[in-house]
Amino acid sequence: MFELQPTLTGELIKLRPLKFEDYPGLYMAASDPLIWEQHPNSDRYKEAVFKGYFEGALECGGALIIQDALTDEIIGSSRYYGLDETASEVEIGWTFLTTNYWGGTYNRELKNLMLSHAYKYVDHVLFFVGPNNLRSRRAVEKLGATYIETRSRFGSDSVVYRLSKSEFAALKPETTMPTN
Repeated sequence: MFELQPTLTGELIKLRPLKFEDYPGLYMAASDPLIWEQHPNSDRYKEAVFKGYFEGALECGGALIIQDALTDEIIGSSRYYGLDETASEVEIGWTFLTTNYWGGTYNRELKNLMLSHAYKYVDHVLFFVGPNNLRSRRAVEKLGATYIETRSRFGSDSVVYRLSKSEFAALKPETTMPTN
């Protein structure tokens, strides 16, 4: 059975289940408008809007806090969502990192930890990205994910990318990182 809220540890980051008590630290991490400027919900840095995001994260049962492995500072969040055992797929999404952790290294470790965990249970991972969120689109393309379609959900369009277990396994060793 897929563990939707695992604790995962890498060299740079730690992932653990989101808790209600994480709200102040996660909102502090999310309160920079630059994080959301390309996102369909570009006002998510506002507390009233972020509160809905946080409540949805708690309700989904797959939300994870991202912490700096050295300092334990909350630096973002991500989720597993929409597990479909019949199709052998799950979504990784709703991901954000504070801007001082942008640049690829932290996001790459985050995705490698989450992908390695997901592929213990499913054959495919989906990524839903806002059509104008070019930073996120480039990031999932760098992982090797392939655009498959555009879908409308939650009141807006998303471009959908898929990365299969076999594609992930075939990546060059230097693009993946070992996980615990």
